[in-house]
Amino acid sequence: MTKKYNVAVVGATGMVGQSMARLLHERSFPYHKIKLLASARSVHSTVEIGEQEYRVEEARPEAFEGTDIAFFSVEGDLSRELAPEAVKRGVTVIDNSSAFRLEEGVPLVVPEVNPREASRHRGIIANPNCSTIQMVVALQPIHRAAGIKRIVVSTYQAVSGAGREAMEELSNQSKGVMDGEEVKATYIPHKGARRQHRIAFNVVPQLDVLMDDGYCKEETKMIRETRKIMGEPELAITATTVRVPVWNGHAEAINLELERSLSAESARKILQEAPGVVVVDDLAELSYPMPIDVDGRDEVFVGRIREDHSIKNGLNLWVVADNLRKGAATNSVQIAELLI
Repeated sequence: MTKKYNVAVVGATGMVGQSMARLLHERSFPYHKIKLLASARSVHSTVEIGEQEYRVEEARPEAFEGTDIAFFSVEGDLSRELAPEAVKRGVTVIDNSSAFRLEEGVPLVVPEVNPREASRHRGIIANPNCSTIQMVVALQPIHRAAGIKRIVVSTYQAVSGAGREAMEELSNQSKGVMDGEEVKATYIPHKGARRQHRIAFNVVPQLDVLMDDGYCKEETKMIRETRKIMGEPELAITATTVRVPVWNGHAEAINLELERSLSAESARKILQEAPGVVVVDDLAELSYPMPIDVDGRDEVFVGRIREDHSIKNGLNLWVVADNLRKGAATNSVQIAELLI
């Protein structure tokens, strides 16, 4: 008889939290009871999972009593407050915030890349940043085959990564611009920024707050998290993260400098056999991954695989994934599947 688990989803009314709850049902995760938790203002709202509606409860330390696994999709400050309380009550926490990702002793896990790390947890397992997840899923098979010396990545990130309000803002701005009206900007580059930018019919080369070195926090996350996940603390990486007026699905242009020669054809074959990867790369048919094609999918899609003739052992990839699913919710549920 299959063991069943009591699970909780913290942040269950948010876009990622709702995706987590629904994915537990979609993937037939063996849960006995599921508890949906959120802030006090969301108490008594409901979330539909399968054909059943669940009432949301307040996320408080006592709410974790009797829970086996808790999925967190809340701001880092709240994760830092509540995750240790859950662990004290015997809960294994899978946290989607940046609160614990770089802490020593906290595994940062992408199941296709470093699954063994999940079993080394001390109560908390960190889920990486969305843009990091899809990149390492595509790069780890290449790294095993030819060794990656340097990564240059530019991202094209959808507004769903900034939340439901940012998606609504894109819709309202688009209508307003088409109607010749003045539009309001509140959520891009990020909520609370000193200056806000229109995202409709525009691209904004900043996600999250800017750091003293000129990089934004999202770029720093990609660099540091990739090194930790791939077990390469000295790996040379540089990143430029850009918000684009796309509903959902992050895209990345990745340039690699490899230790050993690897042809585009060989890279294509390696990726076709890699777990969690779908290769869409038929230029004769103008076929390559695009955000509209990956929406609702759990795999990482790779195309435009070609050699970079400007450097020795250079390779270019185009990588696209649903940032709400594989970039967040699906990866979290896959981690829980590893644990059981």
